[in-house]
Formats: sequence, C-alpha cells, structure tokens
Amino acid sequence: MTLLNETHNPALRSWVAAANTPDNDFPIQNLPFAVFRREGSSEAFRGGVAIGDQIVDLAALADQRILGEAVATALQAGAQSSLNALMALGHSHWSALRLALSHALREGAAEQAALTACLVPQAQAQYTVPARIGDYTDFYTSIHHATNIGKLFRPDNPLLPNYKWVPIGYHGRVSSIGISGQQFRRPNGQTMPPGATQPVLGPSKRVDIELEIGIFMGPGNALGDPIAIADAEQHVFGLCLLNDWSARDIQAWEYQPLGPFLSKNFATTLSPWIVTLEALAPYRAAFRRAEDDTQPLPYLDSSDNRAHGAFDLQLEVLLQTERMREAGQAAEHLVQTNYQYAYWTIAQMVTHHTVNGCNLQPGDLFGSGTLSGPTLDQAGALIELTQGGQRPIALSNGETRTFLDDGDAITLRGWCAKPGFARIGFGACVGQVLPARS
Repeated sequence: MTLLNETHNPALRSWVAAANTPDNDFPIQNLPFAVFRREGSSEAFRGGVAIGDQIVDLAALADQRILGEAVATALQAGAQSSLNALMALGHSHWSALRLALSHALREGAAEQAALTACLVPQAQAQYTVPARIGDYTDFYTSIHHATNIGKLFRPDNPLLPNYKWVPIGYHGRVSSIGISGQQFRRPNGQTMPPGATQPVLGPSKRVDIELEIGIFMGPGNALGDPIAIADAEQHVFGLCLLNDWSARDIQAWEYQPLGPFLSKNFATTLSPWIVTLEALAPYRAAFRRAEDDTQPLPYLDSSDNRAHGAFDLQLEVLLQTERMREAGQAAEHLVQTNYQYAYWTIAQMVTHHTVNGCNLQPGDLFGSGTLSGPTLDQAGALIELTQGGQRPIALSNGETRTFLDDGDAITLRGWCAKPGFARIGFGACVGQVLPARS
C-alpha cells in the first residue's frame, strides 16, 4: 500500500495559479499523467503531467535537464509517445518523478522560470490513449449492479452463486478503445424482438452506459508466476475513468453461453488522465464485508487489503442531449455514486487474474465493471436507472430517456475529497452516440 508522504501535504501551493483554485481537479497534490500534443499540430504525441489548467510537457522538460539525474530514466520514459516504458519501471521510479515534479512546481521553486517554458495549456491539447494496451479485461465488481441486473432476468435468484467467490471478468476489445471526446456510431447487430420467432439485424435500440474505473497495469509478471495479494498493487500504475458502452438488446440475445461480444466491442471511452495510486493514498478506505457474508478465499485476503483496499472516490454521470446542446444547455446530472461500494478490490482483481499463471504486461487495462451503489439513484447504467426501460428518466427540458438517443453525449467525472487533504480529480470522460451506419 502506498503511504502518505510530503506530496500529499494540503498546504502545498503551486506557482501555476490555476492549481490553487477551489474544486480544480489538478492541484499540486495530484499530478496525473496523460499523452498529448497541441491540437491541430503534427507534433509527436508525448507524455505530460497536469497542473491546474496546464500540462507539463515531459519531452520539453527532459530536454531542459533541470530535474536531476536521479529521475532522468523515469522522465525519459514518460516523454515517449506512450506511457508503457514509464509504467514498466515500477513504483520507486514513478514516486521519485512525482516528487521531483512536486518540488519544481511549488511556490518559490528555483525551477519556475525553466519549467514555465515547458507548459502547454490544456485548452490547446489533443489527447490520445495513454498506453499501448495489449490486453483489456472488464470485471464485474459491483454487487449492487450485479443484483440489479439479475433482478431483471432472474427475479427469484438475481445473484449467481459464484459471484461472492470469484472476481468475475471477461476479455474485451482493445481496438475500439478511444479517448475522451470519442464519437461512435450506434452499433448494428442481431436482436430478438419480443414475440418474434427469429432474430433480425439492425441498429441497437438500447444503447447504454457503464460507469467504470479503468486500471492501468505497471510492471508485469512472468507467464506461470501468480501475483500474491500482498504484492498486487506494486503492479498497478494508476486509475482513470472508463465508459464501457453497451447495446443491451444485442447483449440479451448473444450473451449465453459465452458472454458479451458485439454488444460490448464497438466502443469504450477513457478519460485522458491517469491518477497514480500514490496520489490516491489519502483517500483509501476499508474493504468491508459483513461478518455473515461470504468471505474471500485466503489467496484473495490480507489484513492490508481489508484495512485499506478500497477507495473513497466519488463518481458522477451527466447527460447532454442534442436538443440541450442546440439550446446552449449544460449537461444534466443523472447519477452520483462511490467506488468504495465495489465488492472486489483492485488487489483482488490483479491476484485473481494471475492465479492461474496469466501474465500481465505494462499498459494492460482493467475495467472495474459498472459501479453502482446500494440505491437506484446511485446506479451506474441506464438499464438499472430505468429498471429495464420500464421507468423513463424525466429531464428538465421535458425530454425523457430510457436508453440513449442519437446525438446524446455522456460525461463521467470523478474526484476525491476528504477533510485535511486537498481535493483531487480525474478530469472528464466524454463520449457521444452518432446515428447507425445504414
């Protein structure tokens, strides 16, 4: 578990003024990583670190040679066109680079003049997926989501018997993962209309969202060597926001016996910024299960995981319809929930994924699965919020939604806030549904 250190001090202030404003996602206590270039340019993509409304260009900073030789390896790795090399270096390198950046960005730092030349406004940036993702595994870690979905299809037995024993997951599609701002066409696929005797091919009528956390892997493990739960988080670089778009009518027809296929592989959207586990250290929470609940098998259990395995991370979903956009109306709040409601922790996901000898690699991505809270107003998917489309959501402009219409844009946001510590955020994860291709 990452411990608190001087970078978490809430009294720290930056010479980048925007980093000191209330409710800013990127104060000096955060310093998340992304890959960017100036919008409209032909520049090479390279790593950057967020501070206030600016980006520290790690390639430009590496050329300046002002952070010292102790972090030169990590800085050069972070300056590349993807963060895989930095992810592969491990926690000691990540932490040293983050500390050096924290020192250089603090008020009164001697590096201010040189570092100012390495700043790029976030408003002028174009982002890309921050790593070469070799493999993507989507989990199912919210017991509330699993129960809500189960009730729609199995009212008398909503939760399957393996759920409380196994961190359930499936392997997703990498090629359709995009960065915030992603636009995708409504997917075509087979569905079985109610009362029909054979399926039809056509556009999905039940395009949905899934509010998730994305988890980027750091150093991997050799094929055949499991990762013990005590070591699991040493293999995790950081977290982002993830929207695992879903076509519920295609899913209902195809998912048995082998699970999701075309209903999930048409688009997945990530937020640009990866918040390191070190930055999240102040917002750790206990991983709790009731004494009379099923307890994890020994390989999925440890005292550290029980004491600190969860994260107090607030999550929000907003919707902007095409009509709202045309009228100049902002996106409308739909849901707020918290990651600490998850039934399985990140360490348990890593450990279970490798217990059979599966080898992870730097840049691999996990999805947490839809993160829903214990009440329906904390549900992370429209299929839950509308109870399978039976209870439409009323919007303030008079529109209603059961599932997404063409032109609808979804924004995910996440942040951590706790007395005695600085608020840190994840930025936005935005995606938009376009009409199906005819």
